[in-house]
Amino acid sequence: MNSNYNKIRSLFRDGKTEESSAWKTTENTGWGKEECSYAASFIEREYNLFLENQKEVERKQLERRFQNAAFNQNASGSHGESLRQSATRHPVEAAHSRLDKFRKISFFSLLFICANLLFAEKYTFGGKKGWAEVTVRNGITTGKGRYGYEGLELASRGQSYSENTDLLLNFENSDSQDKSGNYETIQDNLFITKKSKMGKGAAQSRSKQGGITLSGNAGSFFSTEGPAGSFMIEFWLCPSVVENGEIILNWRSSRNFYGDIMYQLVSISFYQNRIMCTFSNIFEGYTQGDGIVSLTGDAPLVPGKWSHHLISYQEDTGELSYKMNGSLNDIKFITSTGHENGTIYQAVMGVPANVEICPKYTGLIDEIKITRSYEDFSKNIEQSATPLTSNRKYNSRGGRIESNPILTKNGTVMNSLTAEMFIPEESAVQLYIRGGDNYFSWTEDYPEWIPVKSGEPIRDLSGLYFQIAADLYPSGDGTQTPSITELVLDYTTLPEPQPPYKISSEKGDGFVTLTWSYSVDDTAGGYYVYYGTSPGEYLGSMALEGPSPINAGNKTRFTVSGLENGTIYYFAVSAWSKIDSRISGPLSKEVFARPEQKAKQSQTGSR
Repeated sequence: MNSNYNKIRSLFRDGKTEESSAWKTTENTGWGKEECSYAASFIEREYNLFLENQKEVERKQLERRFQNAAFNQNASGSHGESLRQSATRHPVEAAHSRLDKFRKISFFSLLFICANLLFAEKYTFGGKKGWAEVTVRNGITTGKGRYGYEGLELASRGQSYSENTDLLLNFENSDSQDKSGNYETIQDNLFITKKSKMGKGAAQSRSKQGGITLSGNAGSFFSTEGPAGSFMIEFWLCPSVVENGEIILNWRSSRNFYGDIMYQLVSISFYQNRIMCTFSNIFEGYTQGDGIVSLTGDAPLVPGKWSHHLISYQEDTGELSYKMNGSLNDIKFITSTGHENGTIYQAVMGVPANVEICPKYTGLIDEIKITRSYEDFSKNIEQSATPLTSNRKYNSRGGRIESNPILTKNGTVMNSLTAEMFIPEESAVQLYIRGGDNYFSWTEDYPEWIPVKSGEPIRDLSGLYFQIAADLYPSGDGTQTPSITELVLDYTTLPEPQPPYKISSEKGDGFVTLTWSYSVDDTAGGYYVYYGTSPGEYLGSMALEGPSPINAGNKTRFTVSGLENGTIYYFAVSAWSKIDSRISGPLSKEVFARPEQKAKQSQTGSR
């Protein structure tokens, strides 16, 4: 802070006495109220010293003018006397005039700066707060950010997941936990290794010790009784040995079929150095081969070499297929004709049961994924067989995050969006923000997303709700990803006017008249009247003037009519801002009144 004061002092020493220059220095300091107050007194003190110096300079200049005039033959006596008086009077008057002007400007500048400090607010995503409010994460995963916090970065091509992902074991964070959250680990004998095919980690299985056993939550593929729909099962394998009977996946269950108990099996194993997939009594109505469907690979497995395997079923065509490294190895149509044009037999799962991964397998496995939908990867160049075997770690299309909308206050003005990021060479991050008053009318493209740069001012964006987004792009060779550790929104809320200090109520016949004092804030443009039949609950709707709250305008007396006699009503008043009537301040103290019918006066008279 001393360096800022030195900057201010240098302005005066250099003769740069423009008030805006001095205050420009203070505006960029981020000082608090106490520091601003000290700065104001400091500037005034420095300016007084400057004026004293200026007075001496001007006095000497006028004295020289007087001496020159005295020797001038054309100079009159009165003119010389005038110069003598000026030498004394002018510097003092000029000094006081400048000081008064400077004090006024200093006061309003200080008021402006402190107002910004008082009403400026921040909202943080990430950092120590975490990323729970960033709910859209397309092609994004969590990783290690700066300062020990969790960061967001691009997911490797094999570990991306969406709302249709049922199971994902990618072994990225030195564990075997399901990243989709649909399965819990019952038993885990896998070893995590860095010898991965995709991402940072893989699992090593040793046949005698078994693999990992998972229990699915309600709604998961292996724990939901009934139609399964389309599905895909995929994984990477690098076997140490290729022997008959090695098992990659095993699920055993049963289902009730018209009173009969049917045994069910889904199994992926080794047979004659190849992958064999077996589905027993999974497809309802399919009776060929006693209800057993098998898919067998035509390409042999090679010990010590990675290969990608994909088993998929399409409920709209009945196609069941197996691909190895993107190449079709086997296909069957689960229909009445065995072709595309027959009646389709749908996959139906039985009672929930645990699923075993690598219960009898020796080697490495990576990126085990089950998806509750079907996607034709051949239509996507990035996901086709060629990229699967390439060295690209990240999808060149990058990934995107979007936050939940945050609720601020009416009339909030957005100042900036600042990101704590790590951006390797050739990678990039593009930040976006949007805002508005009615979040419930928003769509994917409305309001328009506004591209912004980290820490730079945001122009002309205000509202009640705000939402942020970011696109992350990898390096050109697809080996490096940017990461975001923290995102901070800086915004200014408009001041809320204070409520009336005094308020009173007067009951009447079916009405109550309220009287209050004006708000002490000159930002108040009018008042709202709140009413109801319970203390602190202003939910009234019976008044002729309208439901609570009632806009009473800029007045200090208001009558609420149409009330029921004998019922007690509670009232409070708030002031609304002249900038925006939607900005309402805190409530006043509560008053109450019970309307009552006036008693009729008895009339007496003589006949």
